[in-house]
Amino acid sequence: MSEFVAELIGTMILIIFGGGVVATNILNKSKGEGGGWVLVTLGWGLAVTMGVYAAGSISGAHLNPAVTLAFASIGDFPWSKVPMFISGQMIGAFIGAAVVYFAFLPHWKETKDPGLKLAVFSTDPAVSSPLSNLVTEMIGTFVLVFGLLFIGINEFTEGLNPAIVGLLIVAIGMSLGGPTGYAINPARDLGPRIAHALLPIPGKGSSNWGYAWIPVIGPILGGIYGGFFYKAIFDGVYSAGFWMFSAVVAIILVAAASIEIKKAHN
Repeated sequence: MSEFVAELIGTMILIIFGGGVVATNILNKSKGEGGGWVLVTLGWGLAVTMGVYAAGSISGAHLNPAVTLAFASIGDFPWSKVPMFISGQMIGAFIGAAVVYFAFLPHWKETKDPGLKLAVFSTDPAVSSPLSNLVTEMIGTFVLVFGLLFIGINEFTEGLNPAIVGLLIVAIGMSLGGPTGYAINPARDLGPRIAHALLPIPGKGSSNWGYAWIPVIGPILGGIYGGFFYKAIFDGVYSAGFWMFSAVVAIILVAAASIEIKKAHN
């Protein structure tokens, strides 16, 4: 299996299980309806674990454009492979979302709320505030990439690493997922969002393209900064990229906080 196919298959598995647990939790007349946030976070953690097991020995199982771009930015992955990896991830995410659609065919018409149908495929904020939502996605993906790198310097029993990565995803979801649904992966959100727009889902409503840039740009910024931060803290490499992204992140954090403070006083 090629690295392209490995990223496609791994990301497809990620979305089948991840989108599937959301569908199980929120679609009407599902036997798991109302399972709650713990079910969702555990489901996504296991989804990542299974995707990494499927692709890890072949491609390293990035399964996430933000991870691919972060690793390339710090010199741990060749830029020449970036387009191929991201293409595989996007296609795999789209196919995985289509599989979820077919798995829950009778439940789309039973679910009247179009927002719930969209939530099976993509994320949206609990409180709409674009710059703050961007910050949440940046922080979540910063922790993801930083975590992947510091997990990687530890030795585990052979084959255990994917399970540890899955626990990292569970921790991110439980701790940081509340504000935006923790996309932390541009392919995880954009691929299924495109599937939502194209699939014949009864009463599906809008795909909310006005929000779609946030779970793409936020993870990319946060992921790349997570990589540079790891290199600075663990390896003592304070590169130009580290200082540039530190400045960009600081500006965004201050701007988002200023907006929320002004809102609180109005």
